[in-house]
Amino acid sequence: MRRFVLIVVAAAAAAVVITKAEAAELPAFPRAGLVAQDSPLRGAPRDTASLQAQMGRGEALEIRAERGDHWQVWDYRRERGGWLRKGQVLLMPRGEGASAEILAQLRLARQQFGTEGLGLGLTAAYVQAATPAELAGPGGAEAMDAMGTFAERIADRASLRDAKLGEGQLAAQMDVAARYGLKFEQVEAEEGRVQVCYDGEAFRRLLASAATPEQRVRAVLALTRPDCLNPRATVREQEARDQWRQQVLTQVDAGTLLAHWKNRLLMRRASVAASLAFAQARRGDAVQSQALAEFAGIAPTELTEDDQTAYNDAAMRVNAARWLGTSSAPRDFGAVQLALQPGADGERCVELKAAGKLAARRCSFGQVALASASLNREGRALALAVQPLDGWRELWLFIKDREGWRIEVMPPAPAQPGLGVAEFAGWVPGGAQLLVAREFRAEGKYRRSFEVVTLAGLAVERQSAEPALLGAFQRWSDPAWRGGSPIRR
Repeated sequence: MRRFVLIVVAAAAAAVVITKAEAAELPAFPRAGLVAQDSPLRGAPRDTASLQAQMGRGEALEIRAERGDHWQVWDYRRERGGWLRKGQVLLMPRGEGASAEILAQLRLARQQFGTEGLGLGLTAAYVQAATPAELAGPGGAEAMDAMGTFAERIADRASLRDAKLGEGQLAAQMDVAARYGLKFEQVEAEEGRVQVCYDGEAFRRLLASAATPEQRVRAVLALTRPDCLNPRATVREQEARDQWRQQVLTQVDAGTLLAHWKNRLLMRRASVAASLAFAQARRGDAVQSQALAEFAGIAPTELTEDDQTAYNDAAMRVNAARWLGTSSAPRDFGAVQLALQPGADGERCVELKAAGKLAARRCSFGQVALASASLNREGRALALAVQPLDGWRELWLFIKDREGWRIEVMPPAPAQPGLGVAEFAGWVPGGAQLLVAREFRAEGKYRRSFEVVTLAGLAVERQSAEPALLGAFQRWSDPAWRGGSPIRR
C-alpha cells in the first residue's frame, strides 16, 4: 500500500492474521501499541523519572514489559526505550477480528477533532492487520477515506491565520503524519497567508477501491480543491491542471449522490469548466463549456450553510465565462459600429466607429465579447463585457459627451483581481443612467450589489443587495440579463 504502510505498527505480530485460539497462546510481549495522548517518555516507571522524549498521539510503539501502571516500550523511530503510563497507550488487538476492532476504534477517532494523529496510527494499524480481501473491500475504502480526512483536517488547522507549524499539538500532529508517510505542500494564499495542503495520496487510492458514492465524491472534491492550486503556475500548467481536475470530477456519477453532495460536485464541475473555457478562448480554440449547464443543475434549496461560499464562487466563475465562445462578428447598431482588430503582441483591440470614422479604440489581452454589446436608446452609450482573467470580468463603457466618445472601465471591485463580475443590467430611459450588477471576492472581502450608476461620472446613485428592492431594476432591467445572469440567483 505504498509508503504510509511501510511505517506502520512496529510489532511483527500485528502483521499476521491469526485465530483467537492462536492469539490466546501468544506470549504477552511484545505487543503493538499506539500513543493515545501526547505523553512524556520516562527513563523509569515513575512520573519523576528523567524525560527521554515527548511522544505524540498516534506514534507506534512496541510494548516489551509492564510494571505497575506503566508499560516498558521501545520507539523504533528514535531507537530509544522508556516507560509510559498504561492509560497513555492504546493496545492493538491481535487475532481473528482484530481488523474489525481497529476499524471500530478508527470510526470513533474520526468523530473527534484533535485525534487526527491517533486516527492516522489506527488507519495504518488497520492496513497492517487487514487481509487482502478486507483491504480491497469496504473496510479498505473506509480506511483510505479516514486517512485522507485526518490529513485534510491537519492541513486545514495548519492553514489558520494564527497557526504555528512548529509549536504545540499542531507540530506533533504534523510530525506524526510525516512518520506515516503523508506529504503536505504549502501554497501562497491571500494577504500573505500560507495554505497547507495534503497531497491526496489516500484519496487517489480510494478512487481505485470499492468506495461508496459519498466516499468517492469526498475524494474528488479533496483532490480538486481550488485553494490548493499553485497561484504561480504558468498558463500551460494551469490548463493541464484543470483538465486533470475535470477528469477526476467525472469519476463520480452525480445521479447516485444525495442532494447536498450532488450540489457540491456540480459547483466544482461548473467552476473547473469555466476555467477551461477561458483557457480555450485565450488560446483561440472553439470554446466547449458545460459550465452553465452544470451550474443550472444545482438545487439552491439543498445548499447547506457551509456551501454558500463555494456556491457564490462557482456563480462568479460561471458568470465571468458565460460570454466565452459567442460570436466575435462586428456589430452594426446603425449610428455606430463595433469591431475587433488585432493589436500588438497578441492583443485584441475594440474599435468603435461613428459615421464611418474611428471614434474610440481600446486594446486588451483579455476576451472581448462583442455579442454582449448593448447600445442605449439615445445612442450615446454602449456597454461591453471583457474578461481579462479567469474568473474576473469587467464592464467597458463607451460614452459620448461634448468632446466625443470616451471609454471607461468598471471592474468588479477597486481591488487586486480575485473572483468577480461587473456586468450591464439595463439602460435607464433618458440616457443619463445605467443599471450595473457587481459581485466579487477579493482581498478577503465578498460583496454582491445592484446599482444605479450615472453615465457622467460613473457615480453610484442607489444600490441594494437585492435587485427587487430597487424600482429601476424592476422596471428597466434588460430581459437578456434577467434570463441569463447567474448573479440573480
